[in-house]
Amino acid sequence: MKNSIGAKNESGLHRALKFRYAGILGETEAPVGDYVADGVSGDGEIIEVQTGSFGPLKTKVPELARRGPVRIIHPVIVNKYIEVFDGEENKLYRRKSPRKGNEWDLFKALLYAPELPLIPGLCIELALVDVREKRVADGGGSWRRKGQRIAGRELAAWRGAVLLNSPEDYRRFIPFAAGERFTVNDLREKARIPRPLAAKALYVLYKMGLVMREGKKRNAWVYRLREERERVKRQDTKTSEN
Repeated sequence: MKNSIGAKNESGLHRALKFRYAGILGETEAPVGDYVADGVSGDGEIIEVQTGSFGPLKTKVPELARRGPVRIIHPVIVNKYIEVFDGEENKLYRRKSPRKGNEWDLFKALLYAPELPLIPGLCIELALVDVREKRVADGGGSWRRKGQRIAGRELAAWRGAVLLNSPEDYRRFIPFAAGERFTVNDLREKARIPRPLAAKALYVLYKMGLVMREGKKRNAWVYRLREERERVKRQDTKTSEN
């Protein structure tokens, strides 16, 4: 069996989502072909919980999808509460992180597997959650956290979900009309997201075939929404090449 995170190594957040989506009638750490899936629901849907990059799923998910519908659960941390302990497990303080996550964070995870959403039968679900992050001030963490080591993340609250069942559902991330030209900076301004995140989003949407490039404006790519007939033609061309 390949690609199982293992119950001993998983975070509390991963574990909570795994059991939530497998459900009472399902099973966790379930063998599926040559792999071990995080879960299989009572109705046979294969569950994968991925808290980080989707890059490691590029080989696994296509194989799982050959055996049934697959749902990737990706947590988006809306609010994070940080609890800091000393080396003897005494709580020092608790604070709320100023950063608030949103659905655009998906593109950080999809950057290294941008064509994964094109797999037939695959659903990506963004689980909007609050988490409680435990840190230990023992000098074992990075300098960015002033030596505080992350000891675990737990699910603190459920805030809802965003379902992305097909490539068409990703049009929600393209706030432009058909025929309208736009750049990374245009998306940054319209979506009110940081420029690096806008660049990641457009790269993924381009690789998915939802937007196309139409030359450059100075050094910036100019994009427009790819119409359905163009997407079908592109897909047919890729299929014939394969």
